[in-house]
Amino acid sequence: MSDFPPRVLSGIQPTGNLHLGNYLGAIRKFVAMQDEMPCLFCVVDLHAITAKLVQDDLANQTRSIAAAYLAAGIDPERSVIFNQSRVSGHSELAWIFNCVARIGWMNRMTQFKDKAGKDRENASLGLLAYPSLMAADILVYRATHVPVGDDQKQHLELTRDIAIKFNNDFSQRIAASGLGREIPMGEEVVNGYFPITDPIIEGPATRVMSLKDGSKKMSKSDPSDLSRINLTDDAEAIARKVKKAKTDPDALPSETAGLAGRPEADNLVGIYAALAGTTRDEVLRQFGGQQFSAFKPALVDLAVESLGPVTAEMRRLLDDPGHIDAVLKSGGEKANAIASETIKDVKDIIGMLRD
Repeated sequence: MSDFPPRVLSGIQPTGNLHLGNYLGAIRKFVAMQDEMPCLFCVVDLHAITAKLVQDDLANQTRSIAAAYLAAGIDPERSVIFNQSRVSGHSELAWIFNCVARIGWMNRMTQFKDKAGKDRENASLGLLAYPSLMAADILVYRATHVPVGDDQKQHLELTRDIAIKFNNDFSQRIAASGLGREIPMGEEVVNGYFPITDPIIEGPATRVMSLKDGSKKMSKSDPSDLSRINLTDDAEAIARKVKKAKTDPDALPSETAGLAGRPEADNLVGIYAALAGTTRDEVLRQFGGQQFSAFKPALVDLAVESLGPVTAEMRRLLDDPGHIDAVLKSGGEKANAIASETIKDVKDIIGMLRD
């Protein structure tokens, strides 16, 4: 254990409709985490403009994410809920980290390659530097733990690399300033300013896939609304989408080994397990040998039962945008109080003049 007090930071982009993957892979887990350690949950509106600068309705998309946090059970009295752009420390530290990180590191990021596609020369500099901003999001609060999906593991590894390089480059100044803390690094303990953040990756549905293609992640940007269950979908929409979800002609296996090579079956079983708070093995003990015509109605009932209260509360909150804005403003003030101390320390360590 390091000398850093435990703290969680995570965020969701305000782009498109929130869906089941966001809920199972992130938001529902956030609720449990606030009972374990101090948490900050961010709406990352600066990240939203890296791929598309002009957004259709960034303000209301931001409110929608905040409403989902609240509707799922995140308590703004116990956790900090805010939007990223309210806290200038994110951008300030991101620039410093742009100078810490190496171009080669950024070029190896698979998400940049995927999002930029073949026209990499036309991608924004912000998209290339996205992981550096993500590192700043985390380390401006010196967060020790970050819940991430499988697709974000590489970015968190880069965050760790940036923290290690900063700590090493400024090791003597950190030691002289008295601002460092002990960090276990293998068999030795070093003194550093930034923690080496640990990922939190767990659960049967850490990566929820598209209902139309089990090889692709469920996404807000997919042009087909049938590919995802949105958190604002009613029972009728959920039933229609699950019924139309792609499957194969074989019955469900009795063991998880039988899901190999069957991505759509594996995805639906994983979704059921996550919603029920159980395991794939347990789901297959219950439904193994049955056809999807029997399994899908059970999945619909479970999804409607699980998501219905969240959907209703989200709609109620979105009818009162003033309340959501007040939560974000208060959270921004709390977040800024932490971030401003980090920026002050970092400037001192680097040797920048400040007031």
